[in-house]
Amino acid sequence: MSSVGRRAAIVASSLLFSVLAPAGAVSAATKPAPVKKPAVTAAPVKKPAVEKSTAKPATTTTKAVAATLDGRLAAVKAAKTINYYPSNAGWSAMWTNFDPLKIEADLTKAKALGADNVRVIVFPTAFGYPAPKADYAAKLSKFVSIADGEGLTVKLTLFDWWAGYTDTAGSAAWAKAVLTPYANDPRVLSVEVQNEFDPTDSRAVTWIKKIIPALRSAVPAMPLTASVSGTTGPDGLARIRTVLDATPLDYLDFHFYGNSERALAEIRKAQAAAGSFPIVIGETGVSTASGSEGDQAAYLARVFAAARVAGVGSVAPWTLSDFASGAIPSNSAVSRIPAQYKFGLYRADGSAKAAADVVRAYWAGQALTNSVLDLGFEASAANSPWRPYLAELGAADRVTGMAHTGTGSVRFTDTSRSDAGLPSVRTAPVPPVQAGQKWHAEVWARGQNVTGTTAIALSWFDANDKWLGQMQSKALPTGTTGWTKLTVDTTAPAGAASVQLHLKSGENKGIVWFDDVAMS
Repeated sequence: MSSVGRRAAIVASSLLFSVLAPAGAVSAATKPAPVKKPAVTAAPVKKPAVEKSTAKPATTTTKAVAATLDGRLAAVKAAKTINYYPSNAGWSAMWTNFDPLKIEADLTKAKALGADNVRVIVFPTAFGYPAPKADYAAKLSKFVSIADGEGLTVKLTLFDWWAGYTDTAGSAAWAKAVLTPYANDPRVLSVEVQNEFDPTDSRAVTWIKKIIPALRSAVPAMPLTASVSGTTGPDGLARIRTVLDATPLDYLDFHFYGNSERALAEIRKAQAAAGSFPIVIGETGVSTASGSEGDQAAYLARVFAAARVAGVGSVAPWTLSDFASGAIPSNSAVSRIPAQYKFGLYRADGSAKAAADVVRAYWAGQALTNSVLDLGFEASAANSPWRPYLAELGAADRVTGMAHTGTGSVRFTDTSRSDAGLPSVRTAPVPPVQAGQKWHAEVWARGQNVTGTTAIALSWFDANDKWLGQMQSKALPTGTTGWTKLTVDTTAPAGAASVQLHLKSGENKGIVWFDDVAMS
């Protein structure tokens, strides 16, 4: 169907959805600093006859995915997945305020980034439980059709913020009703049984052990997975694998929100925890609510680069867009966490952040380099990944008009020192660190009435963030100098999992400028 034809069809369907009366309590997925899942109270649920979905998936014309377990699983492991809610309707509001035209515009943008898959979360309380409402089943069908029109398959996540673990019959009936229309539909790639499942909750474990076989019988060709909170890391994946040994999933979903400088070490831990099961990174990212947009771009570049080295083929940024004020339903605890509004690759007004270019390059198969690190200090401080260290001993500032090349540099003036070291600005490379690698770093520095120590240094850390030592360049001569190259060459020590590059100037009553960093 042409884009004009699709839009006409969407407009027509939106007229139908506009007369629906959406209802349902809000659920929410959690990111770092997760919110405790609230207890769910509900009247005892009898075993009702499940209301049949009216969703009738359209004939697929854009996908080459085989609607078999093996075919879908192969596609899952290579999927270019974007996590998605509309910028003006997060979490369950996506469904209660369903806007097909907004969704189509957003998925067009995701496709332009290079995505070929979109992950969405389906909430029992919004859709109707234990029998999905016909109008909400129709909304899901419409979403799948819109995604297909943009060349995207769909991953479905069920039972987010779910605590109704005593009602396995109702849970199974609801999930079957949602999924059965897509059992052999190649537009739907996989099912996450529960978002950020807690394998330490005995009730949840008992529940999911019954839900998995129920879904196997209903959608036998659909790969099943579960994720754990990003704060539990690889240990959570190991627990999932252990508690579900008798009712295994098809792959495990690793939500990574840890230190991106050690991403390779964490991904390899996750792979070891998963054992023979393949893993995907189903969520990753960092909020720009407190950090810079440059931090976000560098974070994603490091995670993507590490995943490539580790052989993980699918890494899904959280999320496509920031959320506007009021977009996250107010009765959700997530709405009260400022960071949750700013994980997007695009701002709420639709404009792109630097991270969008990183994702586009990654999905295009391009090399991810240190160019994202603002090595020439041409970006504004608000858009740079450089961070201060011991700034109370002398903070660096960005200046123009004194540069080795370009227009910008970073400047230290009147600094001191402490037992903890010299004040500095620091960053970390995009390529992941592995023990035994040789590393080179350089910077151009210039001094005026310099009295202290000015140098470039590489500091090494292990997988647990323990400092392993550093190698520092020769110091810039004291007094006044022209632009002088400072270099450091070293080898990553045993146990090294990350390295930080520091530009240092301490006990300096004069002025030092740094510019044009290189690292390889």
